Amino acid sequence: MKTGNTAYKAAVGIALATGFILLLPLLAMQFTDEVVWDLADFAIAGVLLFGAGFTYKLSAIKVSNTVYRSAVGLTLATAFILFWVNGAVGIIGNEENPVNLMYVGVLAIGIIGSIVARFQPHGMARALFATALAQALVAVIALIVGKHRYPGSSVSEILILNGFFVALFLGSARLFRNAARERTPAGAEPED
Repeated sequence: MKTGNTAYKAAVGIALATGFILLLPLLAMQFTDEVVWDLADFAIAGVLLFGAGFTYKLSAIKVSNTVYRSAVGLTLATAFILFWVNGAVGIIGNEENPVNLMYVGVLAIGIIGSIVARFQPHGMARALFATALAQALVAVIALIVGKHRYPGSSVSEILILNGFFVALFLGSARLFRNAARERTPAGAEPED
């Protein structure tokens, strides 16, 4: 019962924080024409913010390992930023470029890998390594098919932005691997 009550309080707190964060673009829309959000933008942002916050909070409630929590936080933040940037302005070209749909596959690999791993640290490390590999593969495919020739996508832009996300996913994988080592009983050999 205590965990259910804690989760309920966490959900309420995260919902309030999400609402507060969404007030910022709403207020900005009152003062500038640079911020133009419609109801769908607010709904997507709300679901993303609440989902990431609640997922992190649940992991914090269930797992006391600080390194594991840090890995979950970095993973969620990376996925959030990847989704947001790709949806808002696009990573390759603009947001309407169909090549950007490959990033949905990157996120799907991370989600499916996490589920298959049952959120255990060793499996999560492998899932995040696979996600980083998929992210790098997107950049390679984009360059092979010549997307660097389109407006808003140079070779350096594609490599730097994708490299940023690869580094974050690899950092998450490393943290999960470290979390798995912390969970290994004294005197036992850690799995690799």
